Order: sequence, then C-alpha cells, then structure tokens
Amino acid sequence: MKLETDSDELSRRDELLQQAAETARKYVQGIGKRRVSPTERDLENLGKFREPFPNAPGDPAEIFKKLDEIGSPATMATTGGRYFGFVNGGTLPASLAANWLAGAWDQNAALRVMSPVAAELEEVVLGWVCEALGLPQGCEGGLVTCATTANFAALAAARHALLARAGWNVADDGMFGAPPLDVVVGDEVHASILKALSLAGFGKKRLTRVEADDQGRMRPDKLPRLNERSILCIQAGNVNTGAFDPAAEICALAREQGAWVHVDGAFGLWAAVSPKFSHLTKGFEQADSWATDAHKWPNVNYDSGIVLVKDGRALRSAMAISAAYLEGSGRREPMYHSPESSRRARGVDLWAGLKSLGREGLSSLIERTCEHAKTFAEGFRRAGFEVLNDVVINQVLVSFGSAEITEKVIRAVQRDGTCWCGGTVWQGKSAMRVSVSSWATTEADVELSLETILRLAREVRA
Repeated sequence: MKLETDSDELSRRDELLQQAAETARKYVQGIGKRRVSPTERDLENLGKFREPFPNAPGDPAEIFKKLDEIGSPATMATTGGRYFGFVNGGTLPASLAANWLAGAWDQNAALRVMSPVAAELEEVVLGWVCEALGLPQGCEGGLVTCATTANFAALAAARHALLARAGWNVADDGMFGAPPLDVVVGDEVHASILKALSLAGFGKKRLTRVEADDQGRMRPDKLPRLNERSILCIQAGNVNTGAFDPAAEICALAREQGAWVHVDGAFGLWAAVSPKFSHLTKGFEQADSWATDAHKWPNVNYDSGIVLVKDGRALRSAMAISAAYLEGSGRREPMYHSPESSRRARGVDLWAGLKSLGREGLSSLIERTCEHAKTFAEGFRRAGFEVLNDVVINQVLVSFGSAEITEKVIRAVQRDGTCWCGGTVWQGKSAMRVSVSSWATTEADVELSLETILRLAREVRA
C-alpha cells in the first residue's frame, strides 16, 4: 500500500512539474505582447493572497494555479523588450533554462562537498568575469545577491586589510578602539555604497565627499590628501548619466598615497567587453576591489551580484567562518568568499548566460542597447525636449519642462503600459530616466516606446 501511495505522489509531482513548465513557457512567449505594468485590477487581485495561515495541507496543483492566475498578471514585464527602469536586464534563454535546472538540483553552494558542480562553475565564471572585464587574473571573488552586497563584501575586505596594516585585527577585536579609517566618495555616490558603508560600520555621514562635474564624474583635482588608512570609492557608470569617473588619474594618485580604491561598477564595468566603449573603463583595472551585477547588462537571472578583490586573502579573512563541521576541501570554497553561507547555486545561471553569449555576443548586446539609448535621446531632442546628460552608454535623462509636467508625463507613461520608465532628480532638475539594458529590446520596441512617450508628453503639456 505504501508503494502505491509513493507512486501516486510521484505521478502528481510529475504532472505538477509539467504544468509549471508549460505555464512558464507561455509566460515567456507572451511577455513581449502584454502591457509592461499590471493593471489596477491586477494589483487589486493581489489582496486574494492575504489569508490566515492554513491549518490543513493544500493541493500543490491548485496552489500553483492560484499563484499563476493572481501572480503572473501582477508582474512587471522586465524580461520583455520595453522595460527601461532601474537598469534591469532581461533573462537570456540559456540563463533561464539553467535556472530551471538549478532549481530542480536545489544545491547548497556553500561548500564544495555540498555541491561539487556549484563550486566548480562558480570558480570558472569568476575567472571568465575577470578576463572579460580586463581585471587582474589573480583576483578572488564571490557570487552574492546584488551590487549592494558586493560593495559591502569589498569594503569589509578593505577594512580588514587597512586595519591589519595598522596592527589591528578587526575580525577578532571589532571596530571599538580601532585606528580610524578615512572614506572618500564622489558627490554623486550611489545609495548602495552608502548602505554598504553603513553596514560595514563606517556610517553614512562620516565621509569626505569629492566635487563632481556636470555629468557626475569625480574631479581628481578636488581629491583630499589620502593615506594608507584611506578607502576611496569611485564609479564605473553613474546610475543617472552613465558617466565614468576618470579612473586612470584617480587610481594613480591613490596608489602613490597608499589608499585602497574600490569600484562601484554595477553595470558600467561591463562596457570593458566592447571595443567601442572599453576606453571608458580605462584605469579601473588598477583598483583594489570591484562590485558589479550580472543581472543588469549581462542579462542573467536575479539575483546575481559579483564581488572581486585583488588581495584574495583580505576577502577571505573578512568573510571567514569557522566550525568543525564546516571544514573545506583545501580548494576554493564559495562560502569563504561572500557574506552568505547557505545560498543557491548562482554560478549555474551565470555560467550558462556567459557561455551562450561569449565575448562577441556580450559586446554586441552592450553596443546594441547603447545604440537604442542614442535613438531615444535623438527622438527626444527632435521633439523639442531637453536631454540632460551626455549619452555615453545606455542611460538617458529627459526633462519635459517643469518638475510638475515631467512627473505627470512619467506617471502617464507608467499607467499607459506600453513601456515603463522611472523618474529621478538630476542636479536639482526632475527627469525621466530611460535605461536600455535588455537583450530582448528591438528597434521596433524603441520606436513604439518613443512614439508613445512623445504622444503622452504632448497630451500632458497641452
């Protein structure tokens, strides 16, 4: 009787997996045809999820059906070609398929003994990323949730290394009574750096800010005097303008004075892969640590952040964990390179995505999305609207007039559903931000989106 029950359960599981695969396939097939944002009714339907915690077990098939019927319409079509918000990439087919398989594997990527394949693929892709970005091959790194966590891990490594120089073991003795460290950032520092600095115990306010130019680039001539206890954070790709700090000059000055340079390169660092845009990343390879995201320009599934550190020992020391049952294999162990211990096998999706693109495919993706951004900018200018930034890569800032009018246009675009763009404030001026990051975006997507935005802008202004 027990065998019959097991057989029934296995049969129901197989049916559920087939249902899930077919439902996901239909979602992917239709993503380019549906509106980008949910309707008000779709959002209201989310209230149906709110119920007391069930007492009895539920039917997995019915649960999945409810999840799809209520949840799928309430998603943002970020994997389609007309989502231009928050520098979000889409999902490459190879990465999505690998993600499904990795979900079935359900590997704990903490240690090699827990998942040999997860550990191996993580080590492989970190080498690929260093090669693609032109970083020193001796770097060590880890796969984390996002650039915020990557920034945190890198800054923790910097903290450990700089205090060790001063004879202080921060892992054992903490920050109480530690020699002071100086942190220097640009005026246009990204919020994720400030959060990471807060998490690492540096605080958000005890910083030295360096004046930036009209595109948000740090001005080397305004740098304060640095020393061996200084951490200098620079940007590869401003989140609003896409501008790059002049890394070659900054890193040379920092190296002369013994400072640690960290690069926040959530999306911009990937410009190094393109022969057309690699000049923008010149000098960033001279830094000491880097943070980036694979779920942005490389279009790998969420969540896929990457931290890389030139001094691998500093990263391992900062991320150290010790317990008798957690002894490693003597080879690279994932959990010794990131803040997390138990976690999903992120390297599987990343390996598949990068393998499917190769250097040429990734370069083409970057150049294509940058060209789309230029098309947006040219269309806005021709229509008489002000583009606030030099469009150097995939970011466009456009003002439709006053702050009130610009904000009304943004809300109208978001309600319309043809495409989705977010708002920002750049140097005191309200703007709509267009971030073209998805492999799925076509010329037709850009043409339709631009036409819609301009129509709505004219209606609002009228």
